[in-house]
Amino acid sequence: MHKAQVHIYTDGAARGNPGPGGYGIVMEWVGKPYKKEFADGFKHTTNNRMELLAVIVALRKLKNKGTNVIVFTDSKYVVDAVEKKWLERWERTSFKDKKNPDLWKMFLVEYRKHNVLFKWIKGHNNHPQNERCDALAVAASKAQQLKEDTGFVPNKK
Repeated sequence: MHKAQVHIYTDGAARGNPGPGGYGIVMEWVGKPYKKEFADGFKHTTNNRMELLAVIVALRKLKNKGTNVIVFTDSKYVVDAVEKKWLERWERTSFKDKKNPDLWKMFLVEYRKHNVLFKWIKGHNNHPQNERCDALAVAASKAQQLKEDTGFVPNKK
């Protein structure tokens, strides 16, 4: 049986960085007229946390293990961590002195369930799904009821 392929588009936003933030997700099943959108906002977070959380949330939405996924994101932080194998080194060193270890650990759990490829796309470049994700993320960051990003750790001065 041919496994489904899913295209996931993600974006994160933070106003202030750190500040109010949100993520946006567009998920499309290849070859089917099936598309879903998700977004959520947080009171105090960073852009990188929202970029990464968007990918985690999207991968969690996949019901079948081993799904073939292409994640399209404008986040070099996320793409480079995976593609350049930084994440493997960070995991071996228990994320010592790395930001967002809570999210990277969650990411690895979800990432390892599926066959995931990453494709970096230039942000704010009229890519329809990326523009939609950006709009969702920004709108989520401006919502009345924002959640707590319980894993956010402000920089110590």
